[in-house]
Amino acid sequence: MEHDLLEIRGLHVHYVTDTDDVQAVNGVDLTLKRGEVLGLVGETGAGKTTVALSIMQLIPDPPGIILGGEILFKGKNLIYNSDKENQEMRGNGISMIFQDPMTALNPIMTVGQQLAEVVVKHKKLSKKAALEAAAEMLERVGVTRDRLNDYPHQFSGGMKQRAIIAMALLCSPEILIADEPTTALDVTIQAQVLEIIRHLIRENDMSMILITHDLGVVAETCDRIAIMYAGKVVEYGSVQDVYTHPKHPYTQGLFGSIPKMDTEDERLSPIPGMAPNATALPSGCAFYPRCGHCQDRCRESAPDMRGTEHQYRCWLDAE
Repeated sequence: MEHDLLEIRGLHVHYVTDTDDVQAVNGVDLTLKRGEVLGLVGETGAGKTTVALSIMQLIPDPPGIILGGEILFKGKNLIYNSDKENQEMRGNGISMIFQDPMTALNPIMTVGQQLAEVVVKHKKLSKKAALEAAAEMLERVGVTRDRLNDYPHQFSGGMKQRAIIAMALLCSPEILIADEPTTALDVTIQAQVLEIIRHLIRENDMSMILITHDLGVVAETCDRIAIMYAGKVVEYGSVQDVYTHPKHPYTQGLFGSIPKMDTEDERLSPIPGMAPNATALPSGCAFYPRCGHCQDRCRESAPDMRGTEHQYRCWLDAE
């Protein structure tokens, strides 16, 4: 039987300092099939970016420590990779669009030099051939090749983001991780960037993990969705199932916080309280201090995932 392209099993990642132990990821299980787009959603601090950096093997050490679990890419556990194996994997196997395009580009190198450097390193092409490949990829993401010799400060925010997308796709990776790729962009440019990403994924038969706060973007782009809270996946399933029948109170709260155009309600229904401090997570279910359905056992023990195709981590309606 063919493996899923990516399997994450029981991943635990902490950031440990002299004074604190930040429990960033606390037992995440995820799978990604070939050609699939998975949305990773949750509040700031839920652990989404840490999961992505773990896949890329870019957790800063110190203070980051992968305490346990497996990250299987085509059946091989990336956690045990050597530095050389990780360098070969990044770009060729898995690429990442980082959250802030303003800081992802080197200000003292031209955009063309930075793109060509990726090709030279991974595909062993000559500098001239690498520059041509970079120019072709820039054109595919909507930037003319005459901008190849410009520096990052000469690019607008939208153009920087397109350059980062081009860099991530230059070596035709099998998995693209996009960490909030449209957060810093205005609405019009957001739509253009998302359409570019969707087109390139279809064209190259890639899989993607899309990290975002925007449930509308997930609805338009993703096949499945994983809702994260306090370092755990609390709901997991197809976009259609989760959007139509959200099971976890946190997921229900996220949807309840979205403005509705077909009602006359003047106020939103926000989730009360704040996300928990990752250095002192509550006992039991981490969401119980904010949950309107809280029971005694929610405070005492953390629920396991329930369900098969549509899974959720909650005591509500448990037999």
